[in-house]
Amino acid sequence: MNTSPAARSISEFQRTFRYIQAEMAKAVVGHEEIIENILIAFFAGGHVLIEGVPGTGKTLIVRSLAEVLNLSFNRIQFTVDLMPADITGTRIVMDREDGRREFTFVEGPIFAHILLADEVNRSTPKTQAALLEAMAELQVTVAGTTYRLTPPFFVLATLNPIEMEGTYPLPEAQLDRFFFKVRLTYPTHQEIQRIVSTTTTTALPDLQPVFERHEAPAQVLAMRQLVREVLVAPHIEEYIAALIHATIPAQAKYLSSHDPARVTLPKDDYVNRYVSFGSSPRGGQALMLGAKVVALLDGRANVSYEDVDRVAVPALNHRLVLNFAAEAEAIDPAVIIERIVQAARKLHRR
Repeated sequence: MNTSPAARSISEFQRTFRYIQAEMAKAVVGHEEIIENILIAFFAGGHVLIEGVPGTGKTLIVRSLAEVLNLSFNRIQFTVDLMPADITGTRIVMDREDGRREFTFVEGPIFAHILLADEVNRSTPKTQAALLEAMAELQVTVAGTTYRLTPPFFVLATLNPIEMEGTYPLPEAQLDRFFFKVRLTYPTHQEIQRIVSTTTTTALPDLQPVFERHEAPAQVLAMRQLVREVLVAPHIEEYIAALIHATIPAQAKYLSSHDPARVTLPKDDYVNRYVSFGSSPRGGQALMLGAKVVALLDGRANVSYEDVDRVAVPALNHRLVLNFAAEAEAIDPAVIIERIVQAARKLHRR
């Protein structure tokens, strides 16, 4: 039996990950795959964008995650009149004991380990940009002064696909900042019955935290470091690069016909027909880190083809810019990504 430090670390990662899932399942009915994807992104160090209709459990998922991890949690309801200072904080005048006055910075709700940005597309681009700076740089800037956020910092932003009037859709460059995008679907008949049964009584789910409060941030950062240490063979790196390159349509102006890179995956007809712009290199980074987490969950310290395939849709579906033809024919990005992955399986695993 292998009891090396590396093997024990992987086993501990698996145990902690599954414990978090089990505890969250006490409060959240269904959405097992969604919760797993959120946890994969969390331990990979990324942020998640959730699209779902109201009342499907988005807030409950995030609050339960924060409670089980024993990390601080804040929720911001984004509205059209929300200003950057409402989320980052602001400077106010305070009276000192000696009678003098000075400016003091008062932290906003963004200063938390886990942040729910509810209906992020309802705020103006200026407010969205303030959130994106925090996501990308782990800091906020107020009145020319930069304030660092305490890691780990995880943003889960939501989009309501029903009512789009009066919203400010996130630009593609900002969508690219999210590690995963997942969709919350309606619960099944049995799940609705369980929700109605368990949420209308006096008994509340008792979620047990996996970490002590004072050690939770350090434990999470240690697990994220373990993810980074997972090995990736050159042929897996080539596979990820081929998947990213395959999302770029042949007619894309910036794709040179003299590209010296070895293109190992032919262009899918759906890509040329429905995609205007493909994934950025950030999509490759999301594939790599997400696959590393999946490998650890399988008890391995090396990434396989199947690990990459497992995270392909949530990592890439918000990074493909579809054209009008795709909208007219109701083509989902997930369909295109799955076709690319299927072609890659045939070509790279012969």
